[in-house]
Amino acid sequence: MHDFRELIVWKKSRALVKDVYVLTAELPSSEKFNLSAQMQSSAVSVSANIAEGSGRGSDIDFARFLDMAMGSAHELESQLLVSFDLGFLNQERMDQVVQQLWEIERMIVGLINKLRGSK
Repeated sequence: MHDFRELIVWKKSRALVKDVYVLTAELPSSEKFNLSAQMQSSAVSVSANIAEGSGRGSDIDFARFLDMAMGSAHELESQLLVSFDLGFLNQERMDQVVQQLWEIERMIVGLINKLRGSK
């Protein structure tokens, strides 16, 4: 088992959740139950899957939850792009969060590779 609170990738995903909540507060109120809620859910899912996987009994299980975290990260990236396309986000704001997300995705991939290599 791993202590998720010690994982840098979890700490960064936790910061991402906060940033996504701040960002979604800027979206039109008509998106409160649509894009806003989905973006918040995706961001929370990244950190939650990292935490849940870290408490599993094996590296194989942890890697599987990291795969799910990666899926949620890609889902969030798609939602950010749609928000940009609809004019809800400007390029600078979107790029800021996407860069943060890409860093987390790279860290997840690195951790998955480490876990799967240590069978």
